[in-house]
Formats: sequence, structure tokens, C-alpha cells
Amino acid sequence: MKVLVVGNGGREHALAWKIKQSPLVSKLYVARGNAGIWKIAQKVDISPTDVESLVEFAKKEGIDLTVVGPEQPLSEGIVDAFEEAGLKIFGHRKNAAILEASKVFAKNFMKKYRIPTAFYETFDNEDEAVKFIKQMGTPIVIKADGLAAGKGVVIAHTEDEAIQTVKNMFGGMFGEASKRIVVEEFLEGEEASYIAMVKGEELVPMATSQDHKQVFDNDRGPNTGGMGAYSPAPVITPEVEGEILEKIMYPTLKGMKEEGREMCGFLYAGLMIGPKGINVLEFNVRMGDPETQPIMRRLESDLVQHILDILDGKIEQVSPVWSRKYSIGVVMASKGYPGKYEKGFEITGIEEAEKDPDIVVFHAGTDIKDGKLVTAGGRVLTVTATGNTLQEAKEKVYKAVEKIHFEGAHYRKDIGDKGIRRLSGQDT
Repeated sequence: MKVLVVGNGGREHALAWKIKQSPLVSKLYVARGNAGIWKIAQKVDISPTDVESLVEFAKKEGIDLTVVGPEQPLSEGIVDAFEEAGLKIFGHRKNAAILEASKVFAKNFMKKYRIPTAFYETFDNEDEAVKFIKQMGTPIVIKADGLAAGKGVVIAHTEDEAIQTVKNMFGGMFGEASKRIVVEEFLEGEEASYIAMVKGEELVPMATSQDHKQVFDNDRGPNTGGMGAYSPAPVITPEVEGEILEKIMYPTLKGMKEEGREMCGFLYAGLMIGPKGINVLEFNVRMGDPETQPIMRRLESDLVQHILDILDGKIEQVSPVWSRKYSIGVVMASKGYPGKYEKGFEITGIEEAEKDPDIVVFHAGTDIKDGKLVTAGGRVLTVTATGNTLQEAKEKVYKAVEKIHFEGAHYRKDIGDKGIRRLSGQDT
């Protein structure tokens, strides 16, 4: 089979890495990818959002399967276009991708179908939003309605910060994405990610994971696209998982079908597990980044076969096999991320780090300039390790991180600590 992966980041490198291992795959392409993916897949120099050109390429090359990584092409209708051209593609149609593309839609949908989520109001008017903030008090959460590359959520700890955030958002902070906003109560607890492969009203769970959104240790600083993740997430016990499926995942699939927005692809529920139970913070219509990287490290069965079975209506046959090992991924980011950052710094030490067979380095914002590997984004690399315990995986991953260098490299040093504390009985 010829397979095309659409997207540029760490998630796409991890998907491509796993897809490449399938005996069904004879040729792997990526649009547009990064320096890491280009080592294992042929580069297609088409933007992930240039849907028309991607359809033409897939038809011309005889692509047998396309797997979409990021949310933007899904929300712009890449699946609809490929299906209309008679091409096999795994991802949600545009009318289902709205579950991520509009926070307002998602919150109203959850309210309608009684899916647990934080108390909220939606606003397209600054004065009304400020009035609501003054009633609610702080901390409070403010979200841009549209897609903002994982950065459209602000947790404001003071009234002044909340009001300024509202002004910034309505002032064009995220362009069209923040013309409407959601303001919601702040929930205490521990975050976790629950991802499944879905079709219609059926699903196949992926391994559980936990992301770390804030840029600095101990969950401080602004939200990012994600600074690291580990799998499995000890906070999701079998009992918790049962509740997630019963109260969140299945009702979501059923509700979306009732709305005429049937789902097919990856469905991600970002959850807060705490004193108010299990609540949905956000839905994504794709795999998470950086959760995909440690999850793919643990998947032992054939991802391509699983996807084909789901597309062929045989989801009940899909039974992924997971390694019993723990996996952890640490994001190495550019200085200044998630704000402004410089690009073009040489990256060294990856080969040295990967001499340990338990280490795989997934690229995100990387490029080749004058024959050298250089930084080309905010999140540059996700260094992953596996171990028999989470502690062992953490020790290995940070040894590997220390071997990799680029100017201004920044990373969190506490990825995995929540899980380690929980496993040792010192619940957070």
C-alpha cells in the first residue's frame, strides 16, 4: 500500500514511525512533514491545508490510505474532499470536526447531551463577558472559540488578568478564532487524556495518557500545545475508565450521530478528574500532541490494519495490543515558546541519545539548512523513552534530553512526577 500522512509535527512523526512498521505499507509519503519524518517518508511539498492539491497528488500517485494528523485540515474539509474523489482517508468530516473547531459548539453540545463539563457562558461582547467574570470571581478560564494551535486557553488568576485577557481576545489576539469566547469555571484536579478510534457509535480505546500544558514545572506559566506526556496515566483507573466511556465517550458519539455529524477518526477527550468528578475540558478530533508520541511507543499491533478495519466497518474486530511498559515523552522547545522565538539554531546529539534502544526522538519543528539539522518551530523535539516503571522511563528520558543541544533549548523537568507520586501512593 501507498500511505500518505498529512501534517508537520511530533504527532505526525510518531504516526509515520508506527505506520512505517506495517507490513502492509510499501511506500510512505508525508505532506509536508519535518526533518525527522523525511528520513522515513518521501516529502510531498504541499501544505497540510492545501486540500485541493493534496487530492490531486493522492489521485495521481494512487495513494491507498491517507491519515490526517492536525485539526486544521479536518476543520477545512479534507476528509469530505478525499471521499468525494473516491479516496480512502482516516479522519472526521468537516461537520464533525466542529467539535474541536468551535469551543462554543462543543460546550453547547455537552450541555444538550448532559456530558459533564465546567459551568460556562459564551460571549461575543466584551462588556457582558466582564460582567460575568465579576460575578464568578477568579481563578477563571477564558477560551477562544476557534482553533488557536493549542494556545487559545487562558487560566486567569486575578480579575485584572481575566479582564485583560477578554480585551486581548476581542482585540484580535487570535484573529477570527477569538471573535467569540467561552468563559467557564476553573476546575480543580488532575488532567488526563482519553483517546479512542471511533466510527459511528462504536469506539476502540487507545492507551491512556497525561499531557502537561503549562510551559514551566509544577504547571506554572502560560498554556502551550503540550510540554510532555506519559502513558499509561495512573489517574485513569479501570473504574474511572468505565465512567469516562459511559458518561462521556459513548454519549458524545451518539449525540454527534443524532446531530447528523457522524464521527470517524480519532476522538480525544481532555479531562479534569477531581472533587467535581470527571469533566470534559475540551474535545479534539485527532490524536493529541505530545500524547501520540508515548502512546505510539507502546502500540505493538498494526495501526494501519486497525485503521483499515475501522474504515471497512469492522471496528468490532479491532483489538490493539499494548506494551506493559511505561512510556514518557519530554518536549524540547525553543526559548520564548509559547510566545515569540527564534529559529535556525543547529541541533546536535540526537544520534548519541538514540544509541539507547529504549530512546526514540520524534521531530516537530525541525528543518534541514545547508546540510544541518536546525530548529524551525516552537516545539522542536519530543524525546521518548520506555521503561518497566514510570520512574525508570523518566530517568532514561532525561538522560537522553541532556545529550541533545540547541541554543535556548527549554524543557520541563517534572514530566511523569504526578504519575510517579500516584503510583507510590502519594496521591496529588
